[in-house]
Order: sequence, then structure tokens, then C-alpha cells
Amino acid sequence: MREFTHSLTIEAPPAAVLDAFFDPEALAAWWRVKRSLCVARPLGVYAVEWDPTEWQDETFGRLGGAFRGTVIEFKPGREFFLADLFWLPPDGDPVGPMALEATCTQTGSSTTLHVRQSGWEDSPRWSRYYDLIATGFTVALEDMKSHLEGKWKD
Repeated sequence: MREFTHSLTIEAPPAAVLDAFFDPEALAAWWRVKRSLCVARPLGVYAVEWDPTEWQDETFGRLGGAFRGTVIEFKPGREFFLADLFWLPPDGDPVGPMALEATCTQTGSSTTLHVRQSGWEDSPRWSRYYDLIATGFTVALEDMKSHLEGKWKD
């Protein structure tokens, strides 16, 4: 099974880091979402939408679209787990189902965030999907770090 994993240390409290995945203003700032409805509780909806890109990928066409699933577990300041996630690109068939989990560990004033997205089908579309998010999600998480550290600086 192929997956995306990434860890980074952020100078912000764990609750602020996890909340950034659910707060519409934070999501717009770091993940560049156009709109979102993310409810941080078990069986809550998780849905974000991006504007379609002008650029077209050879496999998916335009990128952007929507990413939606269900919150299975949410432990404030510690972790969350989303399941039944699908990416709906603007011009093609959905990719999924997937799972996304995030955990936070506090060390002093820093939080180590670990993110893991999984789901796999042995196909060129899935391989291309993970190629795209390996770069795109890593950059977005670094943008999250910059956004949060800007808010939490003394």
C-alpha cells in the first residue's frame, strides 16, 4: 500500500495545530481552500474545496476540486482520524477511498505534527495521485507551519 507521511515541528500549541485542519480561515491561509465545512467531532463532515487550476495534469486534467470524508475520531490537542475520504478533481472521476490521520506531540513550546494519508489501488491514477500530493501536501504543511508560527510568535 502506498501512502503519504510527513512530520514537522511547529512553534505553536498542539490544539492550534490540529484546529488548523478544521478552521475555515486557517484552511484558507495554509491550504488555499476556497471554502470548507469541517466539524471536529466523531461523525462530523470533513469537506474542503479548491478553485480549479488553469494548469492541466496529464492524468487528472485540472487540479483543485473537492476533498471530502468523515471524521471518525477527534481528540483535541492530540489527534484526529478521517475516513471514507475521496478527492473529486474538477474534470475526472473521484480518487478514494482514503484515510487521513494527524497526531501531535508537544515538546516544550513546540509541537511535532505527524500526518499520514493512506489508500491505494494498483493503478496509474493512484500512483499519479501520490506523486502529486508528495509535493503539494508537503508544501501546504510548510505553509501551515509559517501561518501558525506567525500567529504564535511572542
